[in-house]
Amino acid sequence: MFKFKYIKLIIPLILMIFLQTCNQNRKTIRLRQPDKTVLGLKHIKLRGKLRVSTDYNSTNYFIYKGRAMGFQYELLKELAEHLDVKLELNVENDLSSAFSNLENGDIDLIGMNLSITQDRKDRFNFTLPHSQSKQVLIQRKASVNDSLPIVRNQLELGDKLIHVQQASAYVERLNNLSNEIGRSIHIEKMENIEVEQLIEMVANGEIDYTIADQNVAIVNTNYYPNIDIATEVSFPQDMAWALRKGSDELTEAINQWLKDFKGSAKYNQIYRKYFLSSRIETRHNSEYFTLKSGKISKYDGLIKKNSKLIDWDWRLLSALISQESHFNPNARSWVGAFGLMQLMPETAFRYDVDEDSKPEENLEAGVKHLKYLSRRLDKILIDKKDKLKFMLAAYNVGLGHILDARRLAKKNGQDPDLWKGSVAYYLLNKSKPEFYKDPVVRYGYCRGEEPYKYVNNILSIYEHYKNTVSLDEISSLE
Repeated sequence: MFKFKYIKLIIPLILMIFLQTCNQNRKTIRLRQPDKTVLGLKHIKLRGKLRVSTDYNSTNYFIYKGRAMGFQYELLKELAEHLDVKLELNVENDLSSAFSNLENGDIDLIGMNLSITQDRKDRFNFTLPHSQSKQVLIQRKASVNDSLPIVRNQLELGDKLIHVQQASAYVERLNNLSNEIGRSIHIEKMENIEVEQLIEMVANGEIDYTIADQNVAIVNTNYYPNIDIATEVSFPQDMAWALRKGSDELTEAINQWLKDFKGSAKYNQIYRKYFLSSRIETRHNSEYFTLKSGKISKYDGLIKKNSKLIDWDWRLLSALISQESHFNPNARSWVGAFGLMQLMPETAFRYDVDEDSKPEENLEAGVKHLKYLSRRLDKILIDKKDKLKFMLAAYNVGLGHILDARRLAKKNGQDPDLWKGSVAYYLLNKSKPEFYKDPVVRYGYCRGEEPYKYVNNILSIYEHYKNTVSLDEISSLE
């Protein structure tokens, strides 16, 4: 009887604990977020773009004389062309954020100089190496004003304070080196900073030491002649790109391309251009090396002033001028267009400018014409979400051909206010008789591929400028 009494007391207690455990488990399950699906190569091709994170610096990705350049950028552009997709670049100089974005599925690839460490291999897929490099110590050369002795032996790094980029392979290498020499190396992990910024800080005496890949260090000796890069801290390491775990199909496709491309003359040309060229110092010291100066062209001030007249981001107007004339006021086209804005003679006459007019007058006339096109399109378009694309195409080929393409779209049951898949399609085909001889067409034959590419090129250049150049004032287009 005594035992039965206690059993009756224990059973409810066991049931209560069991129910609490179930509730806790249910709560845990509800809180879990499903992982984003790992996309295969065919899905990326269907999407039409490869989303890549790279870093903005003087070797990987930058703007020079208004044009996007860089070792990683050129490799990635070649890859995207091979895959027949658009390259969508996301600038990320913080490695922790880049890795996080990759794991979350916000990007498909990290296109940087990444060492393949064991920890990283556990978390990500890696491509075949795109290059090789050693890690080297960046320090100042001995001088009268700097009493810091030059480090030549890795044993001398004991008790030294070394600043490195957070989440970089340099952290792991220094930890291993600290164990190897049996002395502590003090590591300061820096957030939201790029390797080249740390090199500059060493050169300026703000910090004493950092670590960099040798090929990047060699380039930076052109910019900072007072740095010493002779002390190696690692064996040669493979540099590769990272993808999400499970994206094996895309990894294999990139590897097949890399295997062929690395043996090509084009790869050797790109590598020499960014790491071995005698022009590196000239480029860096140029007023139009955007990374250093923040400028796109000598006309930035005029462009900023005129962009307000059409309520444009000044970087967008810069992109248009880059496409039209590459900022050359003396540019002439085979059809007679001239100046920064490449005005045709009949358009220029309307705005009282000619080939002898000053660059600022040519620029102002081009902006007035853009304003005219904007007013016309405001009266025509009901849905204005694609107005910019219509406006750019009209600036290139004339408003009449754009109106023809809209009429063709409407006749064939398509949305005349929609660019992609509708008006753009009919503009592209306006060189074919069955299209330009249609009764609704008033302006005849048009080589539609030219304005179509023109629109895409300007928007692509604009993206590069947004990635690399700050906006001084908020624009309605942002």
